[in-house]
This record gives sequence, structure tokens and C-alpha cells, in this order.
Amino acid sequence: MDFYTSSKTERPVRLSEATRLFAYESMYLFKYGIDTEKCSGVSLDGIENFENLTPLEKYDLAVSEIASRAPIRICSGEKVSGAATLGAAIQHLVPAYYKGTPVFFSVSHLTTDYETILRIGYSGLREKINLAASACTEPEKLPFYKSLEQTVNSFEIWHRRYLSALKQKHGCEENYRNLCRVPEYGARNFFEAVQSIWFTFAFLRLCGNWPGIGRLDWLLGEYLEKDLADGKLTLDQAREILAHFFIKGCEWITGKSSGSGDAQHYQNIVLSGIGKDGRDVTNEVTYLVLDIVEELGISDFPITVRINKNTDERLLRRVSEVIRHGGGVIAVYNEELILQSLTEYGYPYSDAVNFANDGCWEVQIPGKTNFSYVPFDALAILQKQTLNSYDAPGFASFEELYEHFIADLEKQVQQIHQNKTDEFLRCSAPCTVVSLFENDCISRGISYLEGGTVYTVVSPHIGGLADAANSLYAIKKIVFEEKLVSLSEFMAVLKQNWATDEALRQYALKKITYYGNNNDEADMIAARILDDFALACKKLDGKGPFLFPPGVSTFGRQIEWAPNRLASPHGRKQGEVLSGNLSPTPGTDKESATSIVASYCKADLKKQVTGAALDISLLPSTVSGEDGLEAVMGLMMGFVHLGGYFMQIDVADTKILKQAQEHPEQFPTLSVRVSGWNARFATLNKEWQDMIIERDASHESECNGDSAFLHP
Repeated sequence: MDFYTSSKTERPVRLSEATRLFAYESMYLFKYGIDTEKCSGVSLDGIENFENLTPLEKYDLAVSEIASRAPIRICSGEKVSGAATLGAAIQHLVPAYYKGTPVFFSVSHLTTDYETILRIGYSGLREKINLAASACTEPEKLPFYKSLEQTVNSFEIWHRRYLSALKQKHGCEENYRNLCRVPEYGARNFFEAVQSIWFTFAFLRLCGNWPGIGRLDWLLGEYLEKDLADGKLTLDQAREILAHFFIKGCEWITGKSSGSGDAQHYQNIVLSGIGKDGRDVTNEVTYLVLDIVEELGISDFPITVRINKNTDERLLRRVSEVIRHGGGVIAVYNEELILQSLTEYGYPYSDAVNFANDGCWEVQIPGKTNFSYVPFDALAILQKQTLNSYDAPGFASFEELYEHFIADLEKQVQQIHQNKTDEFLRCSAPCTVVSLFENDCISRGISYLEGGTVYTVVSPHIGGLADAANSLYAIKKIVFEEKLVSLSEFMAVLKQNWATDEALRQYALKKITYYGNNNDEADMIAARILDDFALACKKLDGKGPFLFPPGVSTFGRQIEWAPNRLASPHGRKQGEVLSGNLSPTPGTDKESATSIVASYCKADLKKQVTGAALDISLLPSTVSGEDGLEAVMGLMMGFVHLGGYFMQIDVADTKILKQAQEHPEQFPTLSVRVSGWNARFATLNKEWQDMIIERDASHESECNGDSAFLHP
């Protein structure tokens, strides 16, 4: 069978034919996703006096009904059991309806605490709840403790239903034995540990939530190491078990077009890096994960590898081998910079060292963080506020213009802080399923959404950064330095969408070297904006019920922002889809991938505490053979040495993408990196497909391993 990618590099075969067939049914035939859609959710209509219950009582009954009535699915030949079988969960809803209306939204942008479930199971959680409730001296918290207890009971009901079904099904004896202990009690071996994490993850998803996985190799590594040493398991057997974990993660894939793709469920995984003892956690699980995603071309668990200046060459090479297959499945964090960023911000090192993400790439402390972010468009602020929709006041200098822009940007940040403070104080939505797996909701007696976690984070995210910087740079060059036109004349041209001066537009497009080409003058405007943005956030940090660290992202919002933007000073017309994340504006990056990385790294990215993403697209021809592997390795290490934060690399051939757009049936599993997630290209709508094609056509770069770049 063939798993389509954007690269023609042949994939190795390590997994059994039965496992590959299971993957084929999930990823190519969408068998289990289509099955999930058959039952949207459970009905709560039969519950007496439902409308008069408290929200928490309604929620508890909904979770109980879900656990008691959701369809049980046992796939033929599966090695790991449990499935989120209610279709409304795919829509980010608690899959329970009253009079045809969903009762609750669910929770995402978090990575829950799987370490505790591996260690003590839900029986241990029940004991923690009982002890905390017994010691509680605040009566208003007792309903939440009751809800926690009822949630554990619901988890147990669902667990018992699966045990009963497996016991009665021929050929499932091993699955039954493996599920008997976990996740009720702590896991004793690798197989139980994989099953425990999966079953817990599936329960969270069954109730509508979209959690990340986090540091899977760190969670599972010691279990596998012990089993291998004791001769209880071989690497090939472990690979088969873990492959079923990944294949089961495709159970919500339907193959249908859904705007931003059918795989945006935030089930991200983080690999490698150092642990609390300062030692590298890379282990056999790290390499098994890379084996599996390489062979199956599976893209539903976007993976980020934590790398640093001391990362072993074997791992760098293995990551590069997987990257060159395309699909954008593997991204990288610069671990050293992120640890410095988190600790300088105020996180204790013991928490910072365990960082993962929120299900996209925004950094958080897993199992301890209620995370949300608020995006805004810096380009729109410049165009509509600072330049007053091009009825601009008479700025006497570039510095005066820039200072007005930063003042407007700071007002935006202040408004975000005020809005989120008001929202936080009003929040009372029940979310006990998530609260059960987040520290310290149990000990505090407070839910996840009401401040029960160790860290509550609201992160303003600046978008359109490259376009705002390029616009300012174009004005600086054209008006204040080269004096080709006055500011008022330039504004008049822009107000007419460049229609009155095409020659000036071509000059702005072709004669000015913008961000992304290692041009210090342009790059430092971008860096300066980021510094001032970080300072604006810092002024408000500690003045509300949450942490307020900055970050940089668009997550594809450049599509929805485009219709409301005006013509841009750097030569782009009204309505064009422009830059994503902290990447260059499409069409402006005219040098190599190394130049893009160099421009990006000139900012002090430590200040962007929750993240700043760079997208790089490479041509398949530049990553082939030994030279290609060395080039990708060099690019990653250059990114580390220069001070990058997060880089997602896609190997893409725009010719194949255009073919897939015309004949989607021929490329059903062709995967592309969108932003913090991957998507099968055929399930993106045309707007998103066009954005990916334009982005990749513009950013397709030569990649070299120049030693001067590796060691700046």
C-alpha cells in the first residue's frame, strides 16, 4: 500500500502487514472516522427536572450518560483498546444534547497530566479527591469535589464496559488482560503504560476535549528500558504496540473538507530534550515514534523535537530523515533558549524543564497550565489606526511614525488584558473531566477554568508581524530616506489600492530588500517591534488573575484578516493573503532558507515566552541523498546557534500540491504542515489550499550546511 507524501523518498517497511492494513483502513478509507459520525452524542431529554439543575449537576449527568451509553468500538486486530466514538466531540463539544441542543462546549489548548495516571491510576485519583474533600473547610467547594468523584466513577463505568466487551470478543484476550489493571491502577510495564495513556486520552476526547500528549518518550522510556532489559519485550514488539497508539489517533478522520483540515485536534507530541536531572531523556521510544511516523506517513500527531547544542548526531540525522519525507510532521524547539525564556520569565526550573505545548506549538507546563491566547493583527493596527486608513497625520520623521504605531499597539495589548480579566471573572463553565487531570485542581478544590491550575496563562499573540515591519520599512525608504514621494502622496496612492502609481508599486515590490533576506536594516525593525510588544505585555503582567506572556502567531488567520486589510506599503494590494506566524511575507524572501533563519533570529526571541513560529519550506531535490541530510541537520543546528525558538520544516513540491488540488482523489493522505497542526491537503478548502501553495512556492528554498552558518 502507498501512503502519499510530498516527497518521493521511499519509505522503509518495519511494521507487520496487519498493522499496516489497520493504518490503511484508518488513514486511507477513513473507516473509523466515518463510523464515529454515525452517533453524534447522547440525549439528556429523559432526565427529570434537568432544566432546574445547576450547570455542574448537568455536566456530571452528561459525562455519566456519555460513559454509560457511548458506542463501544473494538477494531479488528487492535492492540490498544478504547475509542472516542461520539461525533459531536469532533466539533469541540461535550457530546450530550438536551432538546437537540449541545449543552456544553469542551476544552482544548492544554496538555494533561498523564504521569499521575501512569503512577497511581484513577483509583489513586479517587483517594486524593476523598482526602482533599475530607480536609476541606470551605463548603462552597464541596460540589466540585462531588463532581470530581462522579467523574472518576464515570471513567470507571466506561472502563468496565470495555472490559466486558473485550472479555466476550474472540481474539481479544491479550487486550483484556492488559486493560484489567490500567488505567485503574499504576502501569507495571510498557504495554500497560501505552494502554493507560491511550485510554485516558480517549476518555478525555470522548467527553469532547482536545488534549495534547506531551513528552511521550519521557513518559514511556523507563517502562520500555526495563522490559527490554528483562527480556519481556523486543523492540519490534514495542514498535507494533506503539504503532497502534498512533493509528488509533486517526479515529476522528473522515476525509471530508473542513476549512483548515480534518486533523486539527491538538494531539501533539514532544520528543527528546533534557529531564529534571539534566540528563538527555532520548531513549528507544524516541526512535520508535520516528520509525512509526516515517513508515506510515501518519500526520495526526504533529511532533516537535527538543534540540540543543549537544543533541546527539544520531538523533539529528534520524529527525532529518523523517523530515525529508515531507508532510511537515516534525518540527523543532530550541530547548536552551526556551528554558532560558521560561526561567527568566519566572517559572521554576523544575517546571520549565518539563515544558511541552498546548496542542499546537505554544509552550506551556504540561498538567499544570490553563492556557489561552489572543491573536491580533499588527498590520491592521498600522494601517487603520496609526495611518488612519491612509488619512494620516503629518509625521515629521520615521521615528515619530514608529512611536505612534507602538502606542497604538500598546493600546491593543491593554484592551486584551482588560477583556480577558472581565471574562475570567465571569467564567463558571463546568469542566471536571479536564480538572481531574490538571494540577492542582484537586488540592485547591477549584476547576480548571476557574483558576485551579498551578498556572493560568493568557498570551497576547501578535500577527502580521512581517507585513507590519515591511510596511514600516517601505515607508522609511520611500518617504523619509529616498524621498521618492511625500508621506501624504504615498498615502493617497495606497488609498487607491496602488491604482494611480504602478511604477512605485513595482519599486516597492522589487527594489527593497525586506525581512527574511538577512538585511539588518529591515530585520531590526521586526526585532524592535517584538521588543516593544514584549515590553507592553510586561507592564501588565501581575496586574490580573493570570500570567500575561507574549507570543507570535497567525495560525492561518492571515486568510480571515485579508479582506479587512488595506493596500500595504510594501507593494501588496488590498485583500492579499500575507505572512504567517513570524515567517516572511510570501514573495519577499529571495535568498536561502539560511537567510530566513538568520532574519528571524535577530529578534530576542526569549522575550516571546509562549513562542514564535518560523515556517520553512524546502524543495525535495535539496534534501535528497547524504548531502540533503547534512543540509537539514545544518539548518537545524544553525537555528539553535543563532537563537531560534520554534521551526516547522515542510518538504513540499508545489507541482504535487497543484495536482492534488485538481485531483484530490489521487492524493487522499498527502499531508502538509498548516501551522501548529498538519492536515491532509485534500481536506483543506480552496482558500487554505491556495495559501499553502503560495506560501510553499514562495518559501521553497535551497538549504545548505555552511559551516559559517552553523557556528556564527
